[in-house]
Amino acid sequence: MIMPKDAVFTMKIEPELREAFMAEAAASHRPASQIVREAMRDFIDKQKKQRDYDAWFVAEMEEGLREADDPDTVWISHEEVKADMERQRQSLLARMKASGE
Repeated sequence: MIMPKDAVFTMKIEPELREAFMAEAAASHRPASQIVREAMRDFIDKQKKQRDYDAWFVAEMEEGLREADDPDTVWISHEEVKADMERQRQSLLARMKASGE
């Protein structure tokens, strides 16, 4: 089956937008159709990346909820986390001081 190389895409836009776009396309020495194709490809790529991110985010949230609901999950208190971070901070400061930074 032979597919046509190009397809025609018709759209309605405000005359002022068309005139400004055509002027900028001419100023950049590029065909308007090439710029529109690039914009369409960029839009498609952006949409796909957003959908992929959204799917990843939902999966991460669902996994987090499963872990939170798991009765075997070990919980660490906020105070314990803060104390551990302070120990790490003090250790880092001591190493920096010892190395002369």
